Order: sequence, then C-alpha cells, then structure tokens
Amino acid sequence: MKRLVRQTLVIARRDFIATVATPTFLLFLLAPFFMIAFGVVGSLGASQLASGAADKAVILFIADPRDAPAIMGADAELRKSFSPAKLVVVAPDGRGAAQARDLFGREEGDVYAVAFGPLDRLTVLNGGKGERAAAYLTELAERALRAGRAGVAPGERLSRATVIPFQRAAPSQSGRQGIGYAAVFVVFFLTLLLAGQAVGMLAEEKSNKVIEILAAAVPLESVFLGKLIGMFGVALLFVCFWGVLATQGLSLMPSHGMTLANTRPAIGLVPFFLFGAAYFTMAYLLLGAVFLGVGAQASTVREIQMLSLPITIFQVAMFGLSSTAASQPGTTIALFAEIFPFSSPFAMAGHGATDPRIWPHALALVWQLFWVALTITVAARMFRRGVLKSGSGGMKRLFGRKGTAEG
Repeated sequence: MKRLVRQTLVIARRDFIATVATPTFLLFLLAPFFMIAFGVVGSLGASQLASGAADKAVILFIADPRDAPAIMGADAELRKSFSPAKLVVVAPDGRGAAQARDLFGREEGDVYAVAFGPLDRLTVLNGGKGERAAAYLTELAERALRAGRAGVAPGERLSRATVIPFQRAAPSQSGRQGIGYAAVFVVFFLTLLLAGQAVGMLAEEKSNKVIEILAAAVPLESVFLGKLIGMFGVALLFVCFWGVLATQGLSLMPSHGMTLANTRPAIGLVPFFLFGAAYFTMAYLLLGAVFLGVGAQASTVREIQMLSLPITIFQVAMFGLSSTAASQPGTTIALFAEIFPFSSPFAMAGHGATDPRIWPHALALVWQLFWVALTITVAARMFRRGVLKSGSGGMKRLFGRKGTAEG
C-alpha cells in the first residue's frame, strides 16, 4: 500500500508540474479574463443599441393648443412614476386619422403611438411596440380631463407622501433561491471547465506513447489515481487564483446598499462556502474519473473527443436538473436531484442557500463519497483495460468488435 501511494503521488506531482509549468497553462488560467472581456464588450454594444433606440422613441398627442397645458401637466406628474418615451404634443391640421398615420413616418424618432381626437373620445394608434405607450396616452387624457373639471391646476398635488428607505436584515426567499442557483452554476462551470483537462492530457500522452512508458514503470492504478489527483491539484490552483481575485475585486467595488446580510444564505456564509468546496471536490472526482475511464477506451484524439461529448451533454442535463431544484426547493424534483449521484453535488451546493439544517449535507457527503469510490473503482478498471489494449481498435473495441491486444 505504501508503495502504491508513493507511486501515485509521483505520477500526481509529474502531471501537476507538467501542466502548470507551461505557457499554455497561463493562457488557460487567464481564459476567464477573455470571456469576461468579450461579455463586457457584447453587453456594452447591446446596452448602447438599446439606449440609442430608447432615446429616439417618442409618443405623439395630437391635441388642441388649449388642451396642451393640461396634457403636459399630467405628463409631468405621471412621468415621476413611469418612464415612457418622450411625449410630443402636435397641433391638429384637421385631417384626424390621416395626420396620425402620416406621423408614423416622421424621421425625427421612432414613433410608438399617436393619440388624436377629443379628450373624452380619444383614439390611439398603436405602432406595434406601443402597448404601454397607448395605455399611457389614454391615462394622460383621463388626467387632463379630471384636472380641468375639478379645477385643479396642472402639476398641483393634493397628497404628500414620505418615502423611507428600508434595508432587509436578511435576503428574501427569492433572493436565497438566486444564491442557490449561483452556487449550482459556479460548481458546474468549474467542474466542467477543469475536469476536461484530465482527458486532454490523456489524449496527448496516448498520441505520443508516454502512457505506455508509464504503464511499464508503475501499476496502472497508480497512473490513474495520480492523474486524477494531479489534475485536481491544478483545479485547486485555478480556483484559488480566481477566488482571491474575486474577493479582492468585490472588496473594491461600491456596495450600493448591499451588505453581507443581503447575501447571506440560510445556512450561513462560512458553512455555505465550506460545503460548496466539498461538493466541488466530489463533482470533480466523479467527472474526472469518468473522463479518464472512458477516454482510455479510445485510441485517437478524435475518438476521445467523440466519447467526451455525451459525458458533457449528460453533465449539462444534470446542471438543468440541479437548477430546477435550486428554484423549487423542497419539491419532489429537488429531492430527486439531491439524491441522484451525478446531480447531487450541484443540487446540494445550492441547498444550503434556502435550508439552515446541517445534517442533510453530512448525509449527502457520505452518500456522494460512496459513489465517488465506486466510480473511481470502475473507472480505474476501464482505464487499465483501455491502456493495455490501446492499439486494438479504439471505438470498434468499445462497441463490441473484437481487436488484438497489445502489451
């Protein structure tokens, strides 16, 4: 056993150093920077397009000049509560509906809706995007009529309200569900991003025959466990690097009224992060073992990629199931997601956001540890068989066709 552990640690150290001490790892470590940059550029472009369209949008009111002050006064009052497009009052030219239709073709802005006719018998043309604008114009006519008949001057308020800001001592239920979903997404994203490195290194070593040299030097069980542990060390380095950057970045950002109480999960911040780290470990070991075990059955890089695709699709399905569990805590589907072995780490990562109890996490970790041990055992045997038969047909052997064994 001591010899097996020593050989496993040697392989783990070799894989860790071979991965980290390369220029490509620096690019991999900084890859989220590029993804964030592309996301920011895309969001800025979309926001500029949306703001530009909003700035050009107008709603038109064809009204007699005598009614214009009442309409503008009602607009000034309603605009404090609503944010419609810019209002423009147009003098009538006697054509009624024809004038309203012609106004949709004006080049000064995007016309959402046009109102015309007497205030008590208003007609509103909806331009397709102006459902709310049409309702706003209708309310303007109603407010203008009420102000004129009651003798209330435009802009005069009959009631005064005092607005007192209130800050929650704890997040709402929907806020905690959002925290749970964020935990599910982070664990899923990190697991899928980092576990794929194991199969990538395996593909490289199978192509240049390094795996056969390792198999001749140490038991294949040590090679399998060493690769799994070594790549997990790389994953921890990645998580620590980005964890430090994230915490420092959040500390430098303005709070905007947000405190730790506003983002506190039901179980507490410290247990939430500790259990999240444990669930990430379980998810990584599960997925990494499956990738190594299945990837060893292929003989070419293309076959490894083909075999990895169904695993990735399956993991995305587990993410969808766990996301549903985070948004519907306490339901049957949430319980199923927390019990099913391959979705349990994700679902339980979000469980602590809405449930303050500790014992479900202890039970879930024991359950997941059992499945991790079982998966590693089966995957190690698949790995041994795949490496020993690395030249016997790859995918044909996997689907039952007989090949010749080498080694």
